[in-house]
Amino acid sequence: MNNNFSLSHRKEEPENGVLYIVGTPIGNLNDISQRALNILKNVSLVACEDTRQTKKIMNKFNITNKLISFNKHNSLIKIPKIVKDLKEGKSIAIVSDAGMPGICDPGEDIARSAKLEGIDMICVPGACAAITALVTSGLPSSSFVFEGFLPKKKIDREKILLEISKNEKTTIIYESPKRLRKLLNELLEFCGGDREIMVARELTKKFEEHVGNNLNNVIDFFRDKDIIGEITVVIKGIKKRDLNPDKSIIKKDLNDLINAGLSLSAASKYLAKKNGLKKSEIYNMI
Repeated sequence: MNNNFSLSHRKEEPENGVLYIVGTPIGNLNDISQRALNILKNVSLVACEDTRQTKKIMNKFNITNKLISFNKHNSLIKIPKIVKDLKEGKSIAIVSDAGMPGICDPGEDIARSAKLEGIDMICVPGACAAITALVTSGLPSSSFVFEGFLPKKKIDREKILLEISKNEKTTIIYESPKRLRKLLNELLEFCGGDREIMVARELTKKFEEHVGNNLNNVIDFFRDKDIIGEITVVIKGIKKRDLNPDKSIIKKDLNDLINAGLSLSAASKYLAKKNGLKKSEIYNMI
């Protein structure tokens, strides 16, 4: 019998000289796949963002293997050694503390280095907080932008916030609990209180929480709360027609802000950011 197609597949056991990018749970340890457990058990060694976090998985599933630390603090030192081990035929798995390596961690750097060195890589897919939050947000998910953690430098941060304010696509952001209120107030300044968002906290864990509505309501919800846990924020994009704001409405908003006590400069700056216009264009409306 002649087949018109061929079916190829990777062996279930780790292959020599291959870097395995292994997704791990973002909270609930039962979310790990059997394939991931098999790789973690049988590779030559496992490179971990934090060996203490990875040991929790290894202990739960009775796996013993060599663990080495690989994180943002030591990646420049560790990458050449990992590449050397791979070239010598070792199989290595890389894992982050939670989710997919390479998303906001130095897994991106080792993948780039491995590619440049011609090393074969295989991804063992797993959980990802960004996608988990997106699909539970109820916001448009067929097209989206992932920003990760926003930069701390003000000029770089405001540039991205302005892009978010004008983006038609859903945006996903990671944030630490101690900086969530600051981020929400920045989004309020750039996007306005009516922008629809969803804040996901402690995804897949016992106290998982989804707080969603418009920005004003979300800010009120977190105003007096102690915020803990990993945070993912999903922000709805704007409609196309919103890219050409009604100037008569902007002029009214400008007059209202000035009458409320804001200076012309401060009011113009706020409305320029909110509407994606130049400050000079706002001035010309007076």
